[in-house]
Amino acid sequence: MQTADRLPAYSVFAALLSAAGLPIYIHAPKFYVDEYGVSLAALGAVLFGLRLLDVVQDPLLGRLSEHLRDRRGPAVAVGCAVIAGAMLLLFAVPPLLPALVWFGLCLTLVFSAFSFLTINFYAQGVVKGTALRGQGHLRLARWRESGALMGVCVAAVAPVALGAVFSAPFAGFAAGFAVLALAAWFLMRDEWSTAGLGASTGFAAVLADPLARRLLLIALVNAAPVAVSSTLFLFFVESRLEAPGFEGPLLLVFFLSAALAAPLWGALAERIGARDVLLLAMVLAIISFGSAFTLGPGDWLLFAVICVASGATLGADLTLLPAIFATRMARISPSASEGFGLWSFVSKLTLAFAAVSLLPLLENAGFRSGAADNPPEALALLTFLYAAVPCALKLVAILLLSVTNLKEA
Repeated sequence: MQTADRLPAYSVFAALLSAAGLPIYIHAPKFYVDEYGVSLAALGAVLFGLRLLDVVQDPLLGRLSEHLRDRRGPAVAVGCAVIAGAMLLLFAVPPLLPALVWFGLCLTLVFSAFSFLTINFYAQGVVKGTALRGQGHLRLARWRESGALMGVCVAAVAPVALGAVFSAPFAGFAAGFAVLALAAWFLMRDEWSTAGLGASTGFAAVLADPLARRLLLIALVNAAPVAVSSTLFLFFVESRLEAPGFEGPLLLVFFLSAALAAPLWGALAERIGARDVLLLAMVLAIISFGSAFTLGPGDWLLFAVICVASGATLGADLTLLPAIFATRMARISPSASEGFGLWSFVSKLTLAFAAVSLLPLLENAGFRSGAADNPPEALALLTFLYAAVPCALKLVAILLLSVTNLKEA
């Protein structure tokens, strides 16, 4: 790959965004349960409420991004400052209000800034990918999503690694995130030009296009298995596998596998087509998720193998679907802000339903985080939710994709 097109800057900015995405769903609930005694059901309700906010917020942020597109650079700088400050408040500052309220307020700032930055970043990616010509969108996606997955790798394992050195690992994580935000802004400072871009087509062009609607639906269904597994990962390792302390290394294996596989999936898609590659990855995901259903106490090594396989399939999901959608946006809505406002919404909605449905189910079954005597029925439910539910959701995604003609994209 050539780097003269400043594509490494896109990798770093993607790493920033990814560090504020899935890792926060993985770490924040458990941190507030263990540190402040907040209940799982309450945290699940707050996370669901925040995603309901996104129902209104993400499309509106897409419009705001379009309104500010000629001042995208300064707008992104403000967004970087907000997300860095909110992360410090979430993890490094003891709650100045009741812990659950503080959790909700800080995450509102984190997720709002995350949404705004994501929409701007991926909308700018449509401009960049078009300028690269040829299969520019896939080429950009390989850099962008590889960087994003490396960011997830670091963010997923950082609090655990820092815990071996510092007494306040999450505060160190938040400080490191703030430094990354500064670096990402600096590297991307000259990449926000929209000169020559046509007028906005609004939401109408996106929602009126059958292929764009289908891609949004596939994104919604296909993201759900990752939402389920991400929400339950730490609990599964700690309580079902009875392997406390292995959460960080296993998360690293999962996301590192995704990062290493992402450029390979992209290269394969350039040769044989994105649709066929995605279908292959989805089938492999079902096999890997289903294998976790057979695991029990002490099976952390077998689970590591599953993490390699399932992580590799995640690399395909995160690389190819956004590239396909960006290619379609370049044709029907080149400004892309509203389109990626919708994309951001559907991508995060699954995390909300995972949190609001799965965590209360576990708590009602008698599951307690970190308990040594969780009832067998609660552990059986945890295994079913972690392994079987993602398989069913992936099957639906396969059916949708198999009847979708991507040649138009």
